[in-house]
Amino acid sequence: MFGQFILNLFIASLWFLLKDDPNADFTTFMSGFFIGTLILYAMHRFFGTQFYLRRVLKILKLILLFIKELLLSSIEVLKQVLDPQLKITPGIFTYETCLEGDWQITVLALLLTLTPGSVVMEVSEDGKTFYIHAMDIVESKETVLRSIGKFETAIWEVTQ
Repeated sequence: MFGQFILNLFIASLWFLLKDDPNADFTTFMSGFFIGTLILYAMHRFFGTQFYLRRVLKILKLILLFIKELLLSSIEVLKQVLDPQLKITPGIFTYETCLEGDWQITVLALLLTLTPGSVVMEVSEDGKTFYIHAMDIVESKETVLRSIGKFETAIWEVTQ
């Protein structure tokens, strides 16, 4: 993947240097980058790996998913905090993950900790079990479990 990106930068640089344009600027380089992207897409099956922009799009999807979940959980926490009567029941629950590898588990734990209302307290030695503290175990557990499933799918897509 990284090699394809470097090759695309090389094609864009060649385009920029060899183009007979008296006003060579950033748009010339970007047009070369676009041409390089088309060339690499046409030839990506010869590299033995998937096209590198697919992973970039999956990373953007993961970032947008995190922003969406962050906003939704922030609104939920805001509702609970602004309620005159504090009707929360904090609690701890466990979650068994299907992700493997330190990088995947770390990203999932960080994404869950960054969403308001839930904190990953501990990860088991084998990395399969998360101990999660929820601000309101009755309402947030289902929401947290739903967002964990979405995060796991997105992380799996990015890393595969």
